[in-house]
Amino acid sequence: MKLKEAKAEFIQTWGALGSSWGINRTMSSIHALLIASKDPLSADEIMDYLKISRGNVNMNVRALIDWGLVKRHMIPGERKEYFSAGKDPWEIARQVAAERRKRELEPVIEAVSQLQKIEDTSAEAEDFKNTLAQLEDFTRKVSNTLNQFVKSDKNWFFKKLMSLIH
Repeated sequence: MKLKEAKAEFIQTWGALGSSWGINRTMSSIHALLIASKDPLSADEIMDYLKISRGNVNMNVRALIDWGLVKRHMIPGERKEYFSAGKDPWEIARQVAAERRKRELEPVIEAVSQLQKIEDTSAEAEDFKNTLAQLEDFTRKVSNTLNQFVKSDKNWFFKKLMSLIH
């Protein structure tokens, strides 16, 4: 397999994987292209390679920057902005986990916490509050576990993983 074919396959595969992470396919494809690129790329280069519009590139690159997965670079003598992505899988996974925790778990915890403040004291209301409390407890535990993962180093994580397997 030639390098160009391997890169194309990687971009295709990473695009599909990103969908399961909660990132749209175009955003994942741009991320993959930047991971696979030795040097930072301009929006024009991304457009040309992936055959997508400037607006699509700009919107998805901004989202990747917001997720902390892509960095913006200015190259001396160039007017264009260039973009790069980190290549360390550990750091990518930690950043995705942190963002998903922030975007998905924190709003659930806040909403469930507020919903428990109902003033009804009927048996049905108490049952509902109990269900919400259990959901909040579970969601907080998942959030705390993700937070430990985000703050951990590789050695800690793999030791914990291996202790669960044995």
